Amino acid sequence: MQVPSVVKINALTVPAEQREILERRFASRAGAVESSDGFEWFELLRPVEGTDQYLVYTRWRSEEDFQAWMEGPMKAAHQGGQGGPGGAGEGGAGGGGERPKPAASASTVWSFEVVQQAAPKKAEEPGA
Repeated sequence: MQVPSVVKINALTVPAEQREILERRFASRAGAVESSDGFEWFELLRPVEGTDQYLVYTRWRSEEDFQAWMEGPMKAAHQGGQGGPGGAGEGGAGGGGERPKPAASASTVWSFEVVQQAAPKKAEEPGA
């Protein structure tokens, strides 16, 4: 039996004037999580209406893989700053100098196990 994947969703409260900054920081993270062992998926979800919360969705092979990333690459990238799954958008290009002001005013991490999933059905090929 395959162990279910683990999903981490970081809900970031982002004031309207900080949205572009947050998105730019995520865009510049360029592979910060993709090469981590056990990493399966990442999405940054922008709110459309009714909320000022962005959702940072990451999926991991296991809780252990996620914790290893949190204690290693993520911690190193944030050097003690605000962080979370997907980097909370506070990482950026280069090191040294003064840390930029966080784009998010609050952050909450939710944890889930994948118990069911579905993908689009593939169309049957002619002659099959």
